[in-house]
Amino acid sequence: MLIEIPVLTQQAAAALRARLLERDWESGAVTAGHQSVHAKRNHQLPADDPVAGELGEALVAAWGRIPSFVAAALPRRVFPPVFSRYRPGDRFGSHVDNAIRHFHGGSIRTDLSATLFLTPLDQYDGGALLIEDRFGPRRVRLEAGTMVLYPSSSVHAVEPVTRGERIAAVTWMQSLVRDDGQRSLLLELDQAIQSLSAQAAGAPAVIALTGIYHNLVRRWADL
Repeated sequence: MLIEIPVLTQQAAAALRARLLERDWESGAVTAGHQSVHAKRNHQLPADDPVAGELGEALVAAWGRIPSFVAAALPRRVFPPVFSRYRPGDRFGSHVDNAIRHFHGGSIRTDLSATLFLTPLDQYDGGALLIEDRFGPRRVRLEAGTMVLYPSSSVHAVEPVTRGERIAAVTWMQSLVRDDGQRSLLLELDQAIQSLSAQAAGAPAVIALTGIYHNLVRRWADL
């Protein structure tokens, strides 16, 4: 399931982008895996850059306050965001994200991947995120401040940038529920409960459905 989630206003995205552009960038090949190193051509901020760390922590905290993100991801652990930069000619060919990622806080299993777009669409051409979805390929280009969440098992790519530059924050997360199909069902059930609650809060049917939701989480959660 691909889910688009508003995270930042365009003004907040612009302020974040301005701080990133003041930093020193390195080749994205530094963190590429054995297969993806041959497909990856971009730049990113070093993992030990203090500004990248500060902004990454702020983003993770912000995501945790967004109900739609929590409902969709059911996050257990979130990898520190990586800030990427694509200029004309840069791209990231088709690849699958590493199943396990290691960082100073330990290791996570990558159940979900996320890209938070930080550059307004009128400031660059190309650079679409191409994701192989179960319904076919999906081309994703979102306005600055909006994030797309998708299964890490998906084959995906970043198409070449042809004008301007594309700045984004990329991350991975380990979910409490590792199976994408189960997470999708839980999200649909949660959305139905929220809709019914708005019409009849406290109704027996709402309480019963809420109980079913939590019993499914108990059955499927990986702690």
